[in-house]
Amino acid sequence: MKKITVIIKPFKLDDVKDALLEVGISGMTVSEVRGHGRQKGHTELYRGAEYNVDFVPKTEISIVVSESQMDTAIQAILSSARTDKIGDGKIFVTDVERVIRIRTGEEDADALS
Repeated sequence: MKKITVIIKPFKLDDVKDALLEVGISGMTVSEVRGHGRQKGHTELYRGAEYNVDFVPKTEISIVVSESQMDTAIQAILSSARTDKIGDGKIFVTDVERVIRIRTGEEDADALS
């Protein structure tokens, strides 16, 4: 099993969610996060004063999929999150050793469905 963690622009969340649903992935965790990579923030004006925004608002999505679903999920994310502009985000893929559904005690692939 693989955990796919995605950092995207917030306005792309619905597009990514819909794309994942289309390929049969419905379970996900979504968090509002802040950070920066190459963007390194930006400058804004507020009531005539200029200030630096070091961390840019982003959305983080976490999903756990079987290895057979991994490439399909990644392609769905890439096609739906891309704007071809700096700050589109990143996809991180890590191994998951074990998954347990708390309510039933089901494990691994049975716990994902």
